[in-house]
Amino acid sequence: MDLTAHLRLAQSTVSKHLACLLDCGIVTVRTQGRASVYSLAHREATLDLLSAAERLLGLTGDAVVLCPRHGAATVEVSRA
Repeated sequence: MDLTAHLRLAQSTVSKHLACLLDCGIVTVRTQGRASVYSLAHREATLDLLSAAERLLGLTGDAVVLCPRHGAATVEVSRA
């Protein structure tokens, strides 16, 4: 599957995100001809995380989107 077409994002954007995921150890990559094939490095744990996120969003509904702090440009952090 071509991620750029599927996600409707620029190739450079997808490449930067995949590089980040690769550096973090979330995905692995192998070459296949001229293509790069990415796979989840920890498939079961990633699917567990996504499942938990779906459950949480199912419980909170639109509360996440409607959160007044969502999308704030800056966040103040106080440290003691």
